Amino acid sequence: MTKRALISVSNKEGILEFAKELVALDYEILSTGGTKKMLQDNNVPVTAVDEVTKFPEILDGRVKTLNPFIHGGLLGKFDEPSHQAQMNEHGIEPIEIVCVNLYPFVETISKPDVTWDDAIENIDIGGPTMLRSAAKNHQYVTVIVDSSDYAKVLAELKGQGATTLETRKRLAAKVFRHTAAYDSYISNYLTEEEFPENLTMTYELKQTLRYGENPHQKAAFYQKRLASDFSLAYATQLHGKELSYNNIQDGNAALQIVKEFDIPAAVAVKHMNPCGVGTGASIEEAFDKAYEADPTSIFGGIIALNREVDVATAEKLSGIFLEIIIAPSFTEEALAILTQKKNIRLMTINCAQQNQDKLKVVSVEGGLLVQEDDTFGLAEADVKVVTDREPTEEEWEALKLGWAVVKHVKSNAIVVTDAQMTLGVGAGQMNRVGSAKIALEQAGSKAKGAALASDAFFPMSDTVETAAAAGITAIIQPGGSIKDQDSIDKANEYGIAMVFTGVRHFKH
Repeated sequence: MTKRALISVSNKEGILEFAKELVALDYEILSTGGTKKMLQDNNVPVTAVDEVTKFPEILDGRVKTLNPFIHGGLLGKFDEPSHQAQMNEHGIEPIEIVCVNLYPFVETISKPDVTWDDAIENIDIGGPTMLRSAAKNHQYVTVIVDSSDYAKVLAELKGQGATTLETRKRLAAKVFRHTAAYDSYISNYLTEEEFPENLTMTYELKQTLRYGENPHQKAAFYQKRLASDFSLAYATQLHGKELSYNNIQDGNAALQIVKEFDIPAAVAVKHMNPCGVGTGASIEEAFDKAYEADPTSIFGGIIALNREVDVATAEKLSGIFLEIIIAPSFTEEALAILTQKKNIRLMTINCAQQNQDKLKVVSVEGGLLVQEDDTFGLAEADVKVVTDREPTEEEWEALKLGWAVVKHVKSNAIVVTDAQMTLGVGAGQMNRVGSAKIALEQAGSKAKGAALASDAFFPMSDTVETAAAAGITAIIQPGGSIKDQDSIDKANEYGIAMVFTGVRHFKH
């Protein structure tokens, strides 16, 4: 009986060599379209699929392999007498190897000028159907969807005349993952509902990690295709050790904060909370402010910058123990300085593309929580001055900075700022006044004349009382408590300007 392999690929990397090796092993090659032409042009003997199906390709190639002569050959059990009898009766020959990859749907929809018709035409039908048929029948059929598996299959064919059941099972599982991911991209492209009845998402393995949050936990980093370049998943690492699980979490937190700023900004993060945020006329000045905000906690932290790192900034960065520095770019001189530190990770990221995922997903035991991303800024808020005194121009700048940062701090969150930097951060406390005390203690004497931002309303006036005692002169908060008037009265008592935004920024 002639051994047959069906080959039809859009990604032709390595396929010519693979086909030649199969021919040398006495396989007849079946093929279609561009794959068939490429093999013929390179003198590889090929049988056209329409010779097997006895039916021409129709509907502009939409129908060519959807035929019993193909799928009977893929799904028939080689050692089942009733299957063999039916195949013999209808002249169907088995196909032992299937090598197929699919129309480039994701690549097509990635194009900025893609049309709806182009996207639809690049939805593969015959390819996934052949793959699924072959994968279902993996007890007998070897199915390959990834060029990295060619060498393994050939080695087994040459060594023992056939692939092992273990290999065929592994390849079949890979096929079903592949077709599931392919269908996920299509369904997401076509779906208009914000929260459909089934939510399917696909991520590709970027790297396995040394461990997770703790050394006893295994972990891996997956990336999403079609995601923003403004992401650690698509950052370029120029130097240093491999990223850890905690590095990725902290780096992501730093990026979410630094993207809030159009002016030069520097963000230092520890344990997914900012320990220092600074802005300035230059990136060096911004970093100086971020460092000054908390020179203790920045030790071992992650730094995100939104401007190129120059020599002056690099010299200051090199004087501190840091895990990661993320920036749009580094000058050659800056790199020369920073790469003297063996382990520090230096990453570049595309700040120009900051498209956000519309939905944020968090895993919980047995399910997922899905919500819109919190992109609501002060510009969209219904800002109201609720006290007798309005903020001064400088206080407004401090309030804007505080409001940009506080939404990225774990709730309950309080941030104390001046016009250019954070002075104190209180995060994750079980009561709001507790967070305020932490932030104000960190700010110390710098709290006098500073602003205070709260991610949610004050349930009572004690936070205002505490802020006033530390010298705070301006407060920004959402408002909305049934006791708002108590806080307003207390602010008026101390001459504090207070602004309501009408928007809460809890972050759990």
